[in-house]
Amino acid sequence: MSFSWTPHRFSGGALALDVANSVILRHDEERRTDRFEAPGQMDSFPKAAASFCAERALFGDILPVQRQNRADFISLRETIDRYFRARVLGEAADGLLADLLGVLAKVLKQAAADGLDAATVHSTLRLIAMPDPERMKICRNCGWLFIDRSKNKSRAWCDMAVCGNRAKASRHYRRKKEETAP
Repeated sequence: MSFSWTPHRFSGGALALDVANSVILRHDEERRTDRFEAPGQMDSFPKAAASFCAERALFGDILPVQRQNRADFISLRETIDRYFRARVLGEAADGLLADLLGVLAKVLKQAAADGLDAATVHSTLRLIAMPDPERMKICRNCGWLFIDRSKNKSRAWCDMAVCGNRAKASRHYRRKKEETAP
């Protein structure tokens, strides 16, 4: 399967969330797609992040994860998702935070200073220390994690142009169907 990295794929608002969101439909086992499993996708991600990621000015050009470090990077991605998803849902996350910090340390020790893995670690640490953690949310449509930077903290979708439009079109379709039902 071939993918292209578009601005929508970087709607998390932080590199760590964009990495976590590289799994499409994470909680739907039948339709779940791990973009990093597709050939070349993990290698092309850093270049796209340099163009589209909200934190691109912080990290600049980053290199792909070294082959020998990829399994630990995937472990980091999954731990990031588990921790921040639990935090958003208000679940007890202290044990998950301890797990995350352990994985962050392991990955950072072996990462190249300008690698995607090191940049993801730094992005994650910034998110842990985020001054207003209630701004992190889960998209109502696709389930991705994102940072709500709207003035009134009312954003419900990771990307209005994609998920917001899909949700609104679905609502419109249901209303029209109900109006025409006997």
